[in-house]
Amino acid sequence: MAKIALFGATGTIGTRVLREALDRGHEVTAVVRDPAKLADSGAEVMLGDVLDPHSVAEAAAGQDVVVSAVGPGGGDPAVLVTAAKSLIGGVCTLGPDVPRPRVVVVGGAGSLRTPQGPLVSAEPGIPEPVRALMQAHAEALDFLRTVPVEEVSWTCLSPAAQVAPGTRTGTYRLGLDDLVVEEDGLSRISTEDYAVALVDEIERDGHPGKRFTVGY
Repeated sequence: MAKIALFGATGTIGTRVLREALDRGHEVTAVVRDPAKLADSGAEVMLGDVLDPHSVAEAAAGQDVVVSAVGPGGGDPAVLVTAAKSLIGGVCTLGPDVPRPRVVVVGGAGSLRTPQGPLVSAEPGIPEPVRALMQAHAEALDFLRTVPVEEVSWTCLSPAAQVAPGTRTGTYRLGLDDLVVEEDGLSRISTEDYAVALVDEIERDGHPGKRFTVGY
């Protein structure tokens, strides 16, 4: 059983990660700005803000893993970069005698390579707001890649190109920096199976200091 602090537990992906982790018997602390939203979730609920390194440090103390499933909602996508820096900064403020938890971040698909070679974000026809979100995810990943794994053991999990609520099958395929594509040319994963992959990573610690991706 792992002790997990989860930021973004009320979002589309965060709610699935919360349920998947709880169903497997992990001890989850949901760190949210409005605890009332998760009063009946079955998790311990803690008031906190991923954008505040001090708040991150308070949530991270005593945990095995800190997960960020935070998204910008309808706000500025640059919040993803701020959140990544706050996560690492907060964990790093824990004293040298305090074990630092691993950090797992929900990433984006825009910085993955397509089978044709270009990045997903370079594909034609992407609406500008979506492209801006992809760029923010890429900048957050670029920052994480500057963090030595000996300092903070981090992992970033990018979804398939299409990720949406659906069915939990418990199956998926893994990739690193290349989009996972099916025989029909589509790249997709349900949010439920994305959560399966993320909790699998929490349990296995298979990609320290790396970004990886999943798809059917």
